[in-house]
Amino acid sequence: MKNIVIIGNGIAGITAARHIRKQSNDHIVVISGETDHFFSRTALMYIYMGHMKYEHTKPYEDWFWEKNKIELVKGWVKTIDFENKTLHLDTDTVSYHQLIIATGSRSNKFGWPGQDLKGVQGLYSYQDLESMEATTQDIDHAVVVGGGLIGIEMVEMLHSRHIPVTFLVREDSFWDIVLPPEESEMINRHIQEYGIDLKLGTELDQILDDGTGKVKGVKTKSGDLINCQFVGLTVGVSPNIGFLREAQLEMDKGILVNEYLETSIPDVYAIGDCAQLREPLPHRKPIEAIWYAGRMMGETIAQTILGNKTAYKPGVWFNSAKFFDIEYQVYGQVNTRLKGDESSIYWEDDSGKKSVRIVFNKDTGIVLGMNTLGVRFRHEVWDRWISSEEKIGNVITNLRKSLFDPEFFKEVDIAIQEKFNQELGHNVPVRKKSFLEKILS
Repeated sequence: MKNIVIIGNGIAGITAARHIRKQSNDHIVVISGETDHFFSRTALMYIYMGHMKYEHTKPYEDWFWEKNKIELVKGWVKTIDFENKTLHLDTDTVSYHQLIIATGSRSNKFGWPGQDLKGVQGLYSYQDLESMEATTQDIDHAVVVGGGLIGIEMVEMLHSRHIPVTFLVREDSFWDIVLPPEESEMINRHIQEYGIDLKLGTELDQILDDGTGKVKGVKTKSGDLINCQFVGLTVGVSPNIGFLREAQLEMDKGILVNEYLETSIPDVYAIGDCAQLREPLPHRKPIEAIWYAGRMMGETIAQTILGNKTAYKPGVWFNSAKFFDIEYQVYGQVNTRLKGDESSIYWEDDSGKKSVRIVFNKDTGIVLGMNTLGVRFRHEVWDRWISSEEKIGNVITNLRKSLFDPEFFKEVDIAIQEKFNQELGHNVPVRKKSFLEKILS
């Protein structure tokens, strides 16, 4: 019987453990110093906002692990002796036959003066949530630095407690390294409608000490001073591999792995946020710190551990998020600017709260990707359309089949069909409104 050790109890590590256990009686050990049990990291914000309690974020009851013979060890791994296949924890040592490293990410810091003051932090771990809970009690003002997904989550968290927030975004528009200009501008407006002090094109210079080791404000590179008692550093994340820097393991930004998620050391694998693919598939990044990629890697490595060597094939790119109450989905390739062989159709409703962008090859008509804000679409439909290289005319004609909005929501497919015909000179059939839609309109 093998001893399979997994470092990290996030979605990647736990998925691997569960799938190995389904088909094997090997001894499985999961090590984590963060929490006793697996929890949904994406739900951290809702604990702070009062919508959930920590126990509500655990997908499995605490008895699940013992019943399924998955041993949980609470502790931080300090070093790994790969030659002798031994892990040295802060409390114990653990040996392995096969090792899966799934240590996730850590919040970025870029050497700003004052970045280690009390009241300055990122948002990734359960410890970050506890720290934020403690340091935002009875404060007058907060600053959040970094215009990405974690940044806007933290802004919403603070706003939910009626804490005034200044949001510093280095770029000229929110998340414009990912969103095309129209979508980015829509979110700019939406953030400001919530009363957030959004400062675009603004960089942090330093964080100011009140003389007791606590933050009292920030200074921007333009010289502005902003008084605050909390600073959220949400300028992205990096693979959590600092404890491995002295190890004989090939690493770049993350732990380098091949298509089978194998590292440079036999019987050692890396999955999730900490893994960096040596040769990523077309239109995919070497490191993808997103929930579903970790889950898929966990499923993949389980098959290899079980003797069915399996390559990681993530398929069509997709992601989702929420900007306050505007939901976001992306499928396939949607660049911030169209490439030379690309064309697109963009529709935005009159309220400025809903939009759909579909990108396609201008020569072949093959659909390449789709962005949507405020409108829900069915994942399986768009995954099939993009992977099967469906043509834009067929997609526009059958758009309603992919809609996933609740009953009584205004359907958007008719407006998109009409705009597609008008702007691009096509003549796809325009669906007739139902009796209910006529009433709602």
